[in-house]
Amino acid sequence: MARTKPSDTVKVALVQMSCGNDPAANLAKAAQRIEAAAKKGAKIVCLQELFRSRYFCQSEDQRNFNLAEAIPGPSTDALGELARRKKIVIVASLFERRTAGIYHNTAVVLDADGSIAEKHALAA
Repeated sequence: MARTKPSDTVKVALVQMSCGNDPAANLAKAAQRIEAAAKKGAKIVCLQELFRSRYFCQSEDQRNFNLAEAIPGPSTDALGELARRKKIVIVASLFERRTAGIYHNTAVVLDADGSIAEKHALAA
């Protein structure tokens, strides 16, 4: 097996955390975890699925539609700024409101310059 040079290695961090009912508090908690991972050398940080809320996808409840947001939007703005500041890539799952009545569990990749590099709807 060939040995890799340190420049060939990319450190990836996976964030798994408990979430409460307050999306802003969950976003702040995720940001803290991202900061900690970046401080330990992570260049790519992946957040858990639908990290802004408790996981609600076991059943359809219209009250959860209030959790949806536009992409780009407040969460991608905050995560993009963090990615830019730390010069890291962040992968986040957000509950996206495409238009009235159209919602998706969407994976967003925020590049190290803070821009949205990719967006992919995971479920319709």
